[in-house]
Amino acid sequence: MSRFLIVLCVIYVILAVYGFQGFKTLFKNQWIQISYGVLFLAALCFFIIKVLGYVPGKALSPGTAIAGGVFFSFLMFGLVLGFFLLVEDIVRVFSFAYNKINGLAEGKSNYLPSRRKFVSMLGVGLAALPFGALLYGMYKGKYNYKVLKYNLEFDDLPDAFDGYQITQISDVHSGSFDNRDKVAYGIDLINSQKSDVILFTGDMVNNKTEEMEPWADLFATLSAKDGVYSVLGNHDYGDYVAWESDEAKAKNLQELKDLQKNMGFDLLLDSHRYLERDGEKIALVGVENWGRGRFKKAGDLERAKKGIHKDDFKILMSHDPSHWEDVVINDEYHFHLTLSGHTHGMQFGVEIPGFIKWSPVKWRYKYWAGVYKELGQFINVNRGFGFIGYPGRFGIWPEISVITLKKKGLT
Repeated sequence: MSRFLIVLCVIYVILAVYGFQGFKTLFKNQWIQISYGVLFLAALCFFIIKVLGYVPGKALSPGTAIAGGVFFSFLMFGLVLGFFLLVEDIVRVFSFAYNKINGLAEGKSNYLPSRRKFVSMLGVGLAALPFGALLYGMYKGKYNYKVLKYNLEFDDLPDAFDGYQITQISDVHSGSFDNRDKVAYGIDLINSQKSDVILFTGDMVNNKTEEMEPWADLFATLSAKDGVYSVLGNHDYGDYVAWESDEAKAKNLQELKDLQKNMGFDLLLDSHRYLERDGEKIALVGVENWGRGRFKKAGDLERAKKGIHKDDFKILMSHDPSHWEDVVINDEYHFHLTLSGHTHGMQFGVEIPGFIKWSPVKWRYKYWAGVYKELGQFINVNRGFGFIGYPGRFGIWPEISVITLKKKGLT
């Protein structure tokens, strides 16, 4: 294991032992106390076994991801409980020091005040919330598909496209899937929307084309009257694994492009297509991945829009919403609607429509989930169909976006 993982495991053990002090204050039953230790130890051993069995350069297996998810669930429990116990211990030490200085502790065998059951109860109760949420997210939340519908109005939408329906999916991350029936249900849910077009905004795999091969037959059943279109996301380029050669990496990317074609996806690589209806048309533009910071900047918007007219109604597919913020909304061409993904909403957060919309990912991305409007242009940031890293979702559920284009003034 790396030095970082060793340190992480040491911290985990310290938190488990420290947290046990509060746990035994609350639960006097010996078997409950033993269960605490056994579960923490089992989670640690499961994690270590999977990490030691991991081959560098290989894609992260679903089993390894689950082991990591369980480990971090217990780690989070220990962190929250440990925080409350630490605050209580600081108060206990200061109380002891005060009593000692003022001679109030003389003649007592135990100078430190005993732990209060209320604090332990509060700590265990609050620690159970993220712990339970993370485990639920792995068990149920990762396939808890939600269809989110949006009506977007435009002054200059061609009349023939009033009521035109788009289904957007993003961030499949097929290498993380572990339940064929659940994925098949998600595919059926997409097709049941009966949209005019289906648009996929990148990250079909975690790292390698081979991850998609067991699922290709399912995704090949996606169909819409005007077709299925796609772009590449940052994970599709294979940048996050060690390849034996540049040729092997290039071969993997070409295999992914070929696989998408065989599945019936029209992959837009800095290019465009026109969608036509009753003699009118809108431009569908797709760019390769362009991301802020360390993410790949392969996308070429100038190349993609070459051949379309400035006054065309335009829909742009761009995987990373930072591209919209940094480049697209200030471009001389007016892109009426941009479709992105990438953020996953961090797969964890709280959303209650009309009341709260929060995820830690908002500290990195200004536009991280749902529809936004700037300078008369819209973007929809899809929360993602799949998952990666943490093998689950809680609060930020897997999303199928259904967007209906409306012409202002038409009934």
